[in-house]
Amino acid sequence: MPTELLPFKVADLSLADFGRKEIVLAEHEMPGLMAVRAEYAQAQPLRGARITGSLHMTIQTAVLIETLAALGAQVRWASCNIFSTQDHAAAAVAVGPDGTPDDPRGIPVFAWKGETLQEYWWCTNQALTWPGEDGPNMILDDGGDATLLVHKGAEYEQAGAVPSAAEDDPEELGVILALLRESLAADPRRFTRMGTGIIGVTEETTTGVHRLYEMARDASLLFPAINVNDAVTKSKFDNKYGCRHSLIDGIKRATDVLIGGKVTVVCGYGDVGKGCAESLRGQGARVIITEVDPICALQAAMDGYQVTTLEDVVGTADIFVTATGNRDVITADHMSRMKHQAIVGNIGHFDNEIDMAGLARLPGIRRVNIKPQVDEWQFPDGHCVIVLSEGRLLNLGNATGHPSFVMSNSFTNQVIAQVELYTKPATLAFRWKVPTSPISTATDRCPPAPPGTPAARCPTSPIRAWPRPAGPGSGGRSGACRCCA
Repeated sequence: MPTELLPFKVADLSLADFGRKEIVLAEHEMPGLMAVRAEYAQAQPLRGARITGSLHMTIQTAVLIETLAALGAQVRWASCNIFSTQDHAAAAVAVGPDGTPDDPRGIPVFAWKGETLQEYWWCTNQALTWPGEDGPNMILDDGGDATLLVHKGAEYEQAGAVPSAAEDDPEELGVILALLRESLAADPRRFTRMGTGIIGVTEETTTGVHRLYEMARDASLLFPAINVNDAVTKSKFDNKYGCRHSLIDGIKRATDVLIGGKVTVVCGYGDVGKGCAESLRGQGARVIITEVDPICALQAAMDGYQVTTLEDVVGTADIFVTATGNRDVITADHMSRMKHQAIVGNIGHFDNEIDMAGLARLPGIRRVNIKPQVDEWQFPDGHCVIVLSEGRLLNLGNATGHPSFVMSNSFTNQVIAQVELYTKPATLAFRWKVPTSPISTATDRCPPAPPGTPAARCPTSPIRAWPRPAGPGSGGRSGACRCCA
């Protein structure tokens, strides 16, 4: 990839007119964002904000980006998934509503569908690079990749060296380390300065929030963060109803199989799993749930699903969907025992819920590409499995993601969170660490439990029992700490 700073990089600017037409349609279905523009555009609350975004570059995201700009922000954008970009959306944002493909006047966006890992991290790095500045002063993240690059860059700058990837490390880690090694050689303080100048980050998804909690727990989080994912109008709408809509869209576009009558396995019964299970059952499939959390497993049973282990059904089910946010949920060994032409897909944020690296290392395995984001993996015994989007988000890789109205809920939360972080950095009480509140840098811990308080009722317990003052976003309730545990 080129190392020079480019104004933007997309697949094809000639797609901009198509993208603009779809943006206009989406705006009608995104009343939350349009209401925010109507109410706040004149006040320009984000004037002076330099927002780096790392989030799927779709039509709906285009409406989010242009809302941030309407509120006064400068924006640079990259996608958070190598397959999720809609090229006409990226072109429309780069050209802008007042530009043309010959005279683009839009927002710098670095994204196209089908990026390599090297290209993906190059795009993220470009979105973090601001001409004449040390970097962004705000991040809008989905999965935490932009946040990760800043933190790992600063960490290795402090150490004075970037480690080498081990032989069995994921390929993506080697790409990240190579980029940071190049950055360290060019400017040994770049990410340190960048981290100091960032006011905060708003995080979109469950796995990115988990990363933030881990950094907060380890006292390594460099700046405040708002957990957008746990806002009720995000996780209870986007995660459930969005996946209910887009999962079967992706499976059908990828394979054209009839879902009715199939035996389907949904691994995980959180908000995402609930939406997936409901959509598959609505198509007439027999749905089986695997779940390690006892409450979620009980919910699945009470909702009428069979709950079992993956090992019990791995050789008989037709379709497998991972929705856990954890890694190695479906292993290479599992896939070797699946029936011929079983379909395997993931709708969790990262690509390691399905062990694609382990699958590729199996002796005698052969990969045959059927069409973009649909691969047949042939085993030496003659049977094969069909893997969607290389184990990445199939609803975005094989389809177009969530519908506009659902994303209006999510993205309105994002804009409000950006405004809160940017306009109230010194006054917001970022030290309250309840699930729906912002997270602090963990320099301040929750108040200790009274002497003799049982462990299950202490402030680091996940049980909401020990009373203490309620912080922003807690709705006036006392809550147990998640990130000091």
